[in-house]
Amino acid sequence: MNATLTRTWSAILFDLDGTITDSAPAITSSLARTFTLLGRPVPSAAQLLAYVGPPMFDAFQEYAGMTPAEAVEAIAVYRAEYHGAAALDTAVFPGVAGLLERIHAAGIPLALATSKPELSAIAILTHFDLAKYFTATVGASADDTRSNKADIVAEALARLAATGVDTGGAVLVGDRSYDAIGAQANGIPAILVEWGYGSPAEAEAATAVVHSTDQLRKLLLG
Repeated sequence: MNATLTRTWSAILFDLDGTITDSAPAITSSLARTFTLLGRPVPSAAQLLAYVGPPMFDAFQEYAGMTPAEAVEAIAVYRAEYHGAAALDTAVFPGVAGLLERIHAAGIPLALATSKPELSAIAILTHFDLAKYFTATVGASADDTRSNKADIVAEALARLAATGVDTGGAVLVGDRSYDAIGAQANGIPAILVEWGYGSPAEAEAATAVVHSTDQLRKLLLG
């Protein structure tokens, strides 16, 4: 095992979609309605799944071939569709809530670092009674000036540091290459979980990959 992953962590950052919550059904159904409202062909279910994880601004351009202006318009429509009860039509992956509780009980500060809009992320954590475990919750800003994963991770680390948390031994847990790249940009390792939405090829950017919450617990808590 990599020595980097046998240490005691001073802080742990978690992604949300595909890591804590199985949110793909809610996101893809909202995306399908978005494409319909925009008068565009609706991508296949497999194609829509690729949108779960990366910033929507990037996803609409990369996967739908939109211009930046079109992507901004699409985001506005999508967020109107993915709102309130629709955003809460999701589930916490088995074993994850218990792991977050154990990390919190061990005294290791937790932060959420997600490309989902911050207010939506807070609502989801609150809905599942998970917000109490997190010292900081960071998502995309309302105006999308902060949507890149590297910027979101940087903001999460900054908010932790502002509360006195030592971020020198932080690690990020996610499911997509975007998570690993965002962690790498901030000089911290990334553990990717196989129960999320990433492809095997995306694991190449990670420091480690786990297939179960038990494996993840061992890497995070020993």
